[in-house]
Amino acid sequence: MRIGVDYYPEQWSKSLWIRDVELMASTGVKLVRIGEFAWSRLEPREGVFDFAWLDEVIALCSNYGIGVVLCTPTNCPPLWLYEKYPDIVRVGEDGNRLQLGVRGHRCINSPIFLEYAKRITEQLARRYGVHPSIKAWQIDNELEAYPCRCEACKNGFRQWLLDRFNDVDGINQAFGTSVWSGEYSSITQVDLPTAYPKAWQNPSLCLEAHRFASDSTVTFVRNMASIIRRSAPLAPITTNVRFHEEMPDFYRIFDNLDFASYDNYPMLSVPAGAEYLYSHSFELDVIRGMKEKNFWIMEQLSGPTGSWVPMSPASKPNMIKGYALQAIAHGADTVMHFRWRTACTGAEMHSHGILDHSNVPGRRYFEFADLCQTVTKLKPLENTEIVSSIAILLSHDSFYALGMQPQTENYHYIEQLRNFHRAFTRFGANIDVVEPTTDLSRYKIVVAPSLYVNDNSAIENIYRYVINGGTLVLTNRSGVKDRNNNCIMEPLPTAFRELVGAEVVEYDPIGDEEQRIIDFSGREFKCTEWCDILKLNTARAYAEYADSFYRSCPAVTVNEYCKGLTYYIGTVCDSEFYEKFASNLMKQNGVPRLNGLPVGVEITTRTNGNDEFIFFFNNSPNNTTIGLPKHMFSIIDSAERDRIELKPFEMDIVRK
Repeated sequence: MRIGVDYYPEQWSKSLWIRDVELMASTGVKLVRIGEFAWSRLEPREGVFDFAWLDEVIALCSNYGIGVVLCTPTNCPPLWLYEKYPDIVRVGEDGNRLQLGVRGHRCINSPIFLEYAKRITEQLARRYGVHPSIKAWQIDNELEAYPCRCEACKNGFRQWLLDRFNDVDGINQAFGTSVWSGEYSSITQVDLPTAYPKAWQNPSLCLEAHRFASDSTVTFVRNMASIIRRSAPLAPITTNVRFHEEMPDFYRIFDNLDFASYDNYPMLSVPAGAEYLYSHSFELDVIRGMKEKNFWIMEQLSGPTGSWVPMSPASKPNMIKGYALQAIAHGADTVMHFRWRTACTGAEMHSHGILDHSNVPGRRYFEFADLCQTVTKLKPLENTEIVSSIAILLSHDSFYALGMQPQTENYHYIEQLRNFHRAFTRFGANIDVVEPTTDLSRYKIVVAPSLYVNDNSAIENIYRYVINGGTLVLTNRSGVKDRNNNCIMEPLPTAFRELVGAEVVEYDPIGDEEQRIIDFSGREFKCTEWCDILKLNTARAYAEYADSFYRSCPAVTVNEYCKGLTYYIGTVCDSEFYEKFASNLMKQNGVPRLNGLPVGVEITTRTNGNDEFIFFFNNSPNNTTIGLPKHMFSIIDSAERDRIELKPFEMDIVRK
């Protein structure tokens, strides 16, 4: 378990370096992450490399026992490269090249950019590949599936389509281009999506363009990783990611890397009310599922955020420490805070770090120092992992396709997953978020919300899981599209209809309108957004609608299939429904439940196979107390206790 910081020595006077590293070491910092935006300092002129300053910083860290995460600086090419080769700049969906002045403007498919990116990466790898202080490598920074329309991308996309569909006729058939007289007679007529809203454009084209952009990012990462590995065979390699609308398929990206890492910025404003309970635990479980093992945080919240948006409120006491420990609770073994110093220059000067502009250690620094000391007590957690009985499936294709064609007001794919994650979290369950093709045999409960785009491998995998005795939950908007993002001419949920034992005869996209459902025990719940009107075949009703012209029609069903069970939720319900539903599923499948947890309290368990360590995190603005079934030993303060008392955003860890 290690705590680190992101440091930008190239942005600071050399006179600060020694003082900074001394203070880091005395505070308990074990790692620094450097270099991701430093290309202009590493290669100030074409072919002229300056590593002396970086040598000095790495040596300084080494002298104080601090390891280094070295980043490749390919996110921000130097201006001399843009000036000499303006064609390396990405072309926006409006057909114009992006204006320089921010970051990430290079096209990762540009042959010239790739030539220079490979060269600077190779120079770094050769120089530091066997350096004992280099503990890990990071490729680029927050990579996206960049929507670029430059000539390299257009030509690459056309060839990519030909490789998939053989010829223009195959593309026409897959895309359904007879609509709006859009048939191609030549591959040169195929273009990437424009600045028109995606919902106005060919859905097949848009999804394939995103897949191409994602594959381009995967290829870029694979190429950079292979360069590093040739000269640095020992230190592990990763890239840092964040979740956003243009995210590439991170499952495939991390296939080529040694571990996953994430930039973690929990909100500093806590919404009021249980219905809006906020937690970043979902994102942490998502990143752990990318490689189905523990991960790193490369950027962790260190104070008020801001820069291109107005500044957030200040972090409340215990947030800096508590949110870092929350990441550890969900599988992070290393947490790096962004950043050591708050920038005094540039666009990020209002994204606050551990030290303020004043250069005087303040409340956040002392809380960070306390975190560093607390983590020294977590040695028993080394070689522990999260073991879950519950999985939620995340489909990259469905995420992008649903974002492209909004279904109804406030219907968002990720929120469908969060609804279930929140519910199981209320009972202290460990939860994995994994892709639909992962091995599901180890899970007692699998939830697959809104599998909008069909994938044959995923369908076969899900059927296999239920046939062998698993409990599956499917929801509305499943099975709507084929692999090419075209609607399937069958009753919904198409390929899943046999599993569900029911079919959709009509649907009502109700958006913000509020209706009600009544479950088998007579309990009433609110529902919004979407209503599938279901006809039972082999299934039975779990809940029925109480409103509209489909009153008394099934809203939620359950079906026995071979050795397993499949539930289908045809609507979007309030948090009370999901909690009751999750509780029933856990009880039926023998998954332990912790009932009566105070709102906002999160419980996670890590194990090494022999010992279990339970994390109690109070992710709320209120003091709370949790009774324990027996006396347990706290590894935070080395004491036995029969109850946990937590201040807001405070954590305790006990050995079970």
